Amino acid sequence: MTLRALLIVPAALACLAAAPAKPPAAKAAPAKTPTPAAKPVAKPGAPAAPFDATNPQSFMDLLAAAGAKAQTSRKEEDAVFVAVTSTAASFSMQFAGCTPQGRACKAVLLDNAMERGPATTAQMNAFNQTSVMCRVYQDRGGVPHVVYSAILFRSMTRDDAATHLLAWQGCLADGRDFMRDPVGYLANAA
Repeated sequence: MTLRALLIVPAALACLAAAPAKPPAAKAAPAKTPTPAAKPVAKPGAPAAPFDATNPQSFMDLLAAAGAKAQTSRKEEDAVFVAVTSTAASFSMQFAGCTPQGRACKAVLLDNAMERGPATTAQMNAFNQTSVMCRVYQDRGGVPHVVYSAILFRSMTRDDAATHLLAWQGCLADGRDFMRDPVGYLANAA
């Protein structure tokens, strides 16, 4: 800070102290009693379950609240597979590193099979180099997929999980845009 700036501070404080006081209000408003914060309304007969991102059911409930249909399609030794249908897309969620009961999962992979487009393998690799969160790959049958993954923690909140689902929606949009016009998409990618 310069000497001039240091001298301005006391002068500004002196001006504030010399300013006339605000005239008293004609009539003071009665003090309001604070209203308690609104509590979320739970479904009758259903206790609100605490959110646990490592439990696939928590993500399924979050998706259902957004209007999607989510159901477990199968379980394997350490994985739970969930099929999701929504107005935005139909996709799968694979929860990995789970206990035999399908809980305490360590990660989730969201996957959407896309329509084949003009994208080449080299262009898919270029897409992957431009995206931080989304990946595109081609399965053994030649079907392109867009995927997003996240590591799960018990400390994740409902808002954290919702943020992951919003990022996934962004991946879906980017994947579709890329598959429609890979050359145009890559020309505009930063």
